[in-house]
Amino acid sequence: MIGTGSSGVQAIPEIAKTAAHLTVFQRTPQYSIPARNNPIDPEVVREARANWDSIRAKMHASPLGSHYVPSTRSALEDSSERRQAVYEELWQTGGLRLLFDSYADILTNKEANRTLSDFVKAKIRAIVRDSATAAKLMPDYYIGTKRQLIDYGYYETFNRDNVELVDLRETPIRKINPTGVVTAKGEHLLDMLVFATGFDAISGALLRLNPKGRGGVTLKERWHERFDSYLGITVAGFPNLFMIHGPGSPSVLFNMPLGAELESQWIGNCVRYLREHGLGAIEPTDAASQSWGNELSTIANETLFPLADSWYTGANIPGKPRQFCVHLGGPLYFQRIKEAADKGYEGFVLEKEVASAATDGLRKRREESSM
Repeated sequence: MIGTGSSGVQAIPEIAKTAAHLTVFQRTPQYSIPARNNPIDPEVVREARANWDSIRAKMHASPLGSHYVPSTRSALEDSSERRQAVYEELWQTGGLRLLFDSYADILTNKEANRTLSDFVKAKIRAIVRDSATAAKLMPDYYIGTKRQLIDYGYYETFNRDNVELVDLRETPIRKINPTGVVTAKGEHLLDMLVFATGFDAISGALLRLNPKGRGGVTLKERWHERFDSYLGITVAGFPNLFMIHGPGSPSVLFNMPLGAELESQWIGNCVRYLREHGLGAIEPTDAASQSWGNELSTIANETLFPLADSWYTGANIPGKPRQFCVHLGGPLYFQRIKEAADKGYEGFVLEKEVASAATDGLRKRREESSM
């Protein structure tokens, strides 16, 4: 297995259960939290259905789109004993609450972050029996600034006799040949090789589509140096192109189904507005896009996220512009896109629809389908 990101951390414990021997090639050690998923209690389902409106309201107000009420305390307000008790309770609970619901400043204050980073590192040392292997598994970045992983026995897997960890920072891969992987220290003979080496997040899918905008300019050309957008939904020079979870939206650091729902509603309302006002195109201005990019950077720089080499910043793709592309405003983001629409689509250029036989026919079909 090459790669210890989210896919690798989930697959490694399962492969180790059946493989005669598993070699894990690790470039970057990860902080991982036990998932502790269990069958859903029918009573939980009943309560969720009975209180759905209240749950939805909490999700809309949450920085992450979660129904949990986030802490307002600083990690530095509590004694080390109290912090340890908070972290231990959430570690045993499992899931992402340890990162997002323990203290309010884990992702904005280096010292607060270090208290949680040290807690998880201590868990790694306690779980992994071989001290040399445990040392290789120690992350060297602020917890949460890369995608936070959850697992089903990841660290415990390295206690198995049939699992070997290769630290690629010490022994980098030189080549892959028909019989195995050759590192700086020699060849690892393999029957099967699994790549869990990540993906081009946030912008990659859009760039593979690579639509053309005005003047035949492609999206790859537009985004060659920077992933500019306005509201995380539109791109200057590309009229009527709408994105969901695009660069400049909350995307991967918000409840993604909820975020997609709210962004889709905005897009639907925008298209409806164009039709009702006889407009044929909408496109953001360069000035609005630049202002939006500044807003993203201002918010992000109040956090620790930009300090990590992660796919949040594009560091995993050679040649990709280094840019933190996620709007961290949570509810503020959805307030901002609503304000732009309420002000007659502020920051956009709106063009009248050009009448033609084709558009007349399309309008007629729309009217007939709505009857």
